[in-house]
Amino acid sequence: MRILGIDPGLERIGYGVIDKIGSRMIPVDYGLIETPRIEMPQRIRMTHDRMLELIHQHKPDCLATERLLFTVNKTNAMDVAKSLGVILLAGAECGLAWCEYSPPEVKQSVTGVGNADKKQVQFMVTRLLGLAETPKPDDVADGLAIAITHAM
Repeated sequence: MRILGIDPGLERIGYGVIDKIGSRMIPVDYGLIETPRIEMPQRIRMTHDRMLELIHQHKPDCLATERLLFTVNKTNAMDVAKSLGVILLAGAECGLAWCEYSPPEVKQSVTGVGNADKKQVQFMVTRLLGLAETPKPDDVADGLAIAITHAM
């Protein structure tokens, strides 16, 4: 099974593609989608187009995203929700199954601790996938962690 994990954002979207074969998880690709500070409709369109490119390039079986949890900055929450909406739209257009996981679920799955910090998540992602280097920035490690969570 091929999984596309997404850490949603507006300026930066971390992604990770892994293959789950038996009990093994094999990294396929990971990186960052960045959008410039331009008008929202064009920015959202860029996110949608880039997601379609990733899906067509890697042909995942499913899309896994992190559930949005915001308590303080409502404006930022709305902007990230807009981005997540077009991410889900791209997945739906390509017929992908979708699951979402809360940040504590992802941390628990990857590190064994639901309140792990970013460095612990990065360390375990690197270890679980046998990567030579730690994925950076943390958005990228989070995209991989979300894919790992779905694989488990």
